[in-house]
Amino acid sequence: MDTIAAIRRPIEQDLQQYEEFVRRFFNAETEPLRSILEYVISNRGKGVRPMLVLLAAGMFARNPQAGASHRTLLAASIVEMLHTASLIHDDVIDESNLRRGKPSVNAMWQSRNAVLVGDYILARTFANGMHSGQYDIVSHLIGAIGELCEGELMQSAHSRALDMTRDSYLDVIYKKTATLLGVSSSVGALTVGASSQQVAEMRRFGDCIGMAFQIKDDILDYTPDAETGKPSGNDLLEHKITLPMLCVLEECSEEERKQIIEQIRNCTTEEQSVALQEMVAERGGIAAAERTMRQYIESATRILSHYPPSEYRDSLMTLCAYIGERNK
Repeated sequence: MDTIAAIRRPIEQDLQQYEEFVRRFFNAETEPLRSILEYVISNRGKGVRPMLVLLAAGMFARNPQAGASHRTLLAASIVEMLHTASLIHDDVIDESNLRRGKPSVNAMWQSRNAVLVGDYILARTFANGMHSGQYDIVSHLIGAIGELCEGELMQSAHSRALDMTRDSYLDVIYKKTATLLGVSSSVGALTVGASSQQVAEMRRFGDCIGMAFQIKDDILDYTPDAETGKPSGNDLLEHKITLPMLCVLEECSEEERKQIIEQIRNCTTEEQSVALQEMVAERGGIAAAERTMRQYIESATRILSHYPPSEYRDSLMTLCAYIGERNK
């Protein structure tokens, strides 16, 4: 059994209900919206965020064997579709033609339609929450939209100025990635009546694995054999300075730092990108970024260790390990 299958095992039936839930609510009668939504729904990723919701709910549910409640399924669908809409918009902003190795929505249906579909998914997502009367769930999750947007804007500004620092990098990845994994974990606990302390602890747990998840993504961009569905070195071609490069820049003299920044500014070809990737690897930038990632994973597992063993907690422990070891 592969790692993802092992993580999913305690919630396999819940995930089947969740998939039915998503397909029931995210459809349309008219073209091209129907075709685009079907393409989007059929080409999602591994579903880490809804898994977090369902596993956290299982950890705290009074009777987890009864299966996921409507509240939990609703929360799982909201976080996943928030993430999906943000990726559609990201691909438009980055002018990316690939998503997980397949044509992006903007490549298939043009950027204008991609933006509108992303907006439609956001509107439909929160309409579902409000019509269900689950105002506490909607209130808990809605702030993540602002954080996502702010994180992307901050990253764009730093990419233009090429002035990213470790502190600003950590702030960016918290907003653009960690916050949604954080609320995924905490809202799962919220949906089954966990205490406010437990909800807060699961938020910290999700924040930690979210930070590790994004750092790992940034490491994989420096890894030629990674199976990310996008060419390695893409961040450098977009002039994004992430943690592996920052770890090198922090050890440079001011003069050398200026030279490397200028190389990044002029990085427009695969050959230039590969040269920078090799330099970062040789100077220990990837290894240093790995150490930071491991610290976040260790923090996440310490939080889980406070709770009694269960198949749900064990799956979350396995998820922590998977985040650090994955190659896609």
